[in-house]
Amino acid sequence: MLRALVVFLVLFGFGLAQKPRVVIATGGVGGVYFYYGTTLAEIWNKAGVAEAQAIQTAASIDNLLLLENRTGGGTYYCATVLPDSAYLAYTGGHERFKEKPARSVRILFAMYPNFLHVVTREGAGIRVLQDLKGKRVSTGAPGSGTEVEALLVLQAAGLSPKDFAKQERLGAQESANALSEGTIDAFFWSGGLPTGAITELAASLARKGQRLYLVPIDPKSTVAQAFQRRFPGLAGTGVIPKSVYNTRSDTPTLAFWNLFVCHASLPEEAAYALTKATFENLPGLRQAVAAARDTTLENAVRFVGGTIPYHEGALRYFREAGVLK
Repeated sequence: MLRALVVFLVLFGFGLAQKPRVVIATGGVGGVYFYYGTTLAEIWNKAGVAEAQAIQTAASIDNLLLLENRTGGGTYYCATVLPDSAYLAYTGGHERFKEKPARSVRILFAMYPNFLHVVTREGAGIRVLQDLKGKRVSTGAPGSGTEVEALLVLQAAGLSPKDFAKQERLGAQESANALSEGTIDAFFWSGGLPTGAITELAASLARKGQRLYLVPIDPKSTVAQAFQRRFPGLAGTGVIPKSVYNTRSDTPTLAFWNLFVCHASLPEEAAYALTKATFENLPGLRQAVAAARDTTLENAVRFVGGTIPYHEGALRYFREAGVLK
């Protein structure tokens, strides 16, 4: 009798809440997004708050397109994204969103800072950004936040891909492999510290008697200032310590806080439950992903009141947790 009643309630949608189906769009293998997203899916599944799966993508712009175009039919896309890419998509400033800005994007929480890596090797003749002229350079995978940043950095430095001997558009792992094999001279990558693909590249170069070199971007440079004007409150500067990749010195560069976003149609109760499960399981996330050490309640709400709104379900949790009034 009880079994029949349960079946009846499920069929007719009374009283029994079903777990949402959530797809987490991440990034390429070798980048932090992929490992962060796959770990988060495991946490949510184990906590019983969603039927979650993580998928490999080209990252930020690709992820925002998936979120906007694939959410529906009971499946909700969430995504790891760079804040400058999210800002351009939300405001229609990116060419892929010019006709239809991504106004359905909602922030669940800020994750950790990304650092712009301009990666080469010692002896390649590249010490500053202008030295990229005439070189073989990867500007990041098509549809990635790395590509967005790389092209903006080049523009601010008075360069363009036309100045290269050859332009490639590769993800982190593919770029690292190409640099190790000598088919490119440098590549752009925006990622957390450490990024596995670059750690492996540093070790590969060391075995050949070579050393990784990261091109610095001075906080007072025209490039850094241009980013801070373009993305006020979103773009900053940071330092990649020499201990991260065994470089000879610390490297100043651009830094951006990654966002974990979802679609506005995600039910408030679901957004609340996903956010709560994330922050109640931070030890497991940090054990799997070193960059998650910066995923904290205080950092999570750093963009509240900004251009892109937070999901009300997430805000409810943060109020309960005491980090918002």
